Amino acid sequence: AMEVMRGAAGGPQLLPWGAGVVTLLLAVVAVRSLPSLMDCWRRWWVLKPIPGISPCYPLLGNAPLLERDGRGFFKQVQVYVEEFRSWPLFKLWIGPLPVMILYHPDSVEVILSSSKHIEKSYLYKFLQPWLGTGLLTSTGNKWRSRRKMITPTFHFAILTDFLEVMNEQGGILLEKLEKHVDKEPFDVFLDITLCALDIICETAMGKNVGAQGNKDSEYVRAIYRMSDLIQKRQKSPWLWPDLVYMLFKEGREHERNLKILHNFTDTVIAEKAAELENTKQRKCDADGNCEENGSKKRKAFLDMLLSATDDEGNKLSYRDIREEVDTFMFEGHDTTAAAMNWVLYLLGRNPEAQKKVHRELDEVFGNTERPVTMDDLKKLRYLECVVKEALRLFPSVPLFARALREDCCIRGYKVPKGSNVLVITYALHRDPEIFPDPEEFRPERFFPENCKGRHPYAYVPFSAGPRNCIGQRFAQMEEKALLALILRRFWVDSCQKPEELGITGELILRPNNGIQIKLKRRPNARSE
Repeated sequence: AMEVMRGAAGGPQLLPWGAGVVTLLLAVVAVRSLPSLMDCWRRWWVLKPIPGISPCYPLLGNAPLLERDGRGFFKQVQVYVEEFRSWPLFKLWIGPLPVMILYHPDSVEVILSSSKHIEKSYLYKFLQPWLGTGLLTSTGNKWRSRRKMITPTFHFAILTDFLEVMNEQGGILLEKLEKHVDKEPFDVFLDITLCALDIICETAMGKNVGAQGNKDSEYVRAIYRMSDLIQKRQKSPWLWPDLVYMLFKEGREHERNLKILHNFTDTVIAEKAAELENTKQRKCDADGNCEENGSKKRKAFLDMLLSATDDEGNKLSYRDIREEVDTFMFEGHDTTAAAMNWVLYLLGRNPEAQKKVHRELDEVFGNTERPVTMDDLKKLRYLECVVKEALRLFPSVPLFARALREDCCIRGYKVPKGSNVLVITYALHRDPEIFPDPEEFRPERFFPENCKGRHPYAYVPFSAGPRNCIGQRFAQMEEKALLALILRRFWVDSCQKPEELGITGELILRPNNGIQIKLKRRPNARSE
């Protein structure tokens, strides 16, 4: 009994001690938090003159107002832009993160032309589990070093080699499309996407995955689902902490898809490294072509990464290589596939433009089914204007973000470091001051004489400045080559009005309801 009393007597003595520890911890947290709270308050005060969305809630900002699904969010952003069109910018608060929305060429130029503002936004952090800190997500010295190492892999001779792959995979696509001639409308979006995926797999990794013959590929499904999960998380500050995210089913699904994507890439890299190790006796010429038993073997982007070195002569680790391969897989097929689909949709709604494309193709190719060459691509000037106008109306990347690491001034408004900027390419390309009747499809806008005097940052489908898209020549080549193959053989009719597309501006601008078209074989076009 005495022992119990002592315990009971000792109990109350612990309370003041425990309260003291809690008080001390709270004091430490408060002191540690003070600088960031002061920083938040300073940013809020400096940004006060910039117009913004209301209501704005403590801690959550405007996040509760934002639509969660990609289609609703994209419509919402368009409404906001039109509301603030007469202003050079406006602001959103996503949780404690201030985001400046830019959609005027002068405002966009301040950010994209600068070598200081090259850091990707905090929102790109959610791509890092998948893409690591590769070319898309890295910053500072790492980005500069990687960019320098990777740029040579896009020289002319290598792109010419890649054109062979595009012709081969394009031939498979034509045979799939042939089955739809003079039939009911069908959704062409997936067919073109799978063709683009086969092209990027073979050019980036040297692996023929046969996606066009297996549309239910686990890897393809994982890419799409991962893009959707990332986009939803970016708009939900309560899901930003990793520990919290893993409590939700989305977090667990994210992990499952991540394993599928990384396992696929890891397997391919290991196979390619072993193949290179086993074939050291091959002779390679200056253009990177390897001879084996007298026949040349194409080099993939991965081959070049495995032999690339930095300024100090260091090779990339397998993890570094995976970052870049995953980045190219992510960036290099969805974007081009979307662009080609939008071209077909627009030509199917604008028969006069389609006739001009057909005339140009007939002049260059005559009545032949031969592969497309680099010289052919240079001659397809009207088709190039069609692609450019499609990318104006439907830029593959409808918005992209940067983080400011120092204060800057945008059209007279001070924007403090720590802020993020979001360039709305979709809205920038619809500025009526620069593109009159912006919703009209007019390829002639991109005739050389009509481009003179246009603001250099009014049209940025591949971004611009020092951090522009490294693969834009590859993308333009693929788009023109595949479209030339398709349009040499078929006449396209579109079966949807713009409002029936269900445009979704997630990481990539795509139609929720697909691209429904009808195909007819052109007179004199041969089927094989």
